[in-house]
Amino acid sequence: MDADTRKIPSHEVTYARLRDMILFGHLAPGQPVTIQGLIADLGAGMTPVREAIRRLTAEGALLPQGNRRVAVPELSAEMLDQVAFARLAIEPRLAELAALRLTPAAIDRLELIDAAVSRAIDTGNLPDYLGANHAFHFAIYEAANAPVLLDMARSLWLRAGPSLRAVIDRFGREAAPDLHHEAIMAMRAGNAGALADAIRRDIQQGIDHVRQALAEAT
Repeated sequence: MDADTRKIPSHEVTYARLRDMILFGHLAPGQPVTIQGLIADLGAGMTPVREAIRRLTAEGALLPQGNRRVAVPELSAEMLDQVAFARLAIEPRLAELAALRLTPAAIDRLELIDAAVSRAIDTGNLPDYLGANHAFHFAIYEAANAPVLLDMARSLWLRAGPSLRAVIDRFGREAAPDLHHEAIMAMRAGNAGALADAIRRDIQQGIDHVRQALAEAT
């Protein structure tokens, strides 16, 4: 552990690591994993792992399977409709609020993150894509200074993120939503409406691919 990590309680570190495993495609939707396996993967004790599972189950990101197993829930069409409605309401508003708070230096950092998104798409590195895509969006959202909306967005990504992994596995890298260049142009122009629209269309693109995948699987 580095000095910063040592300052964080071990149960919070374990929670964050397990959350990231869900968000960034290390756990596939519907694939059961054992608690003992998670203990080994996370390098943590039984108590913090159980606490992390409890919290993530309450957030809808994990589903108990019995026999000391859990799984990332598979997204149904009905649940997707709810998640889509909420994301399309909350995230463009966060982007709109962030627009006038983003400094040139912050936008430069966002361009570097977007370059990492593009590299991951080009190389087919799915965990890196999911991680960089998440970092891009939340660097914007965190600038909005809207903690209630930010918490909602984080919860929605825990429910929606794993399904994006499944879509890219199925359709390939061309299915990865990425309207970040348009978003960056809007940031540079200080155009809050254009930034909100770019984020809205980026979200909608991902939702459309997930909906298509769900329809083809039935």
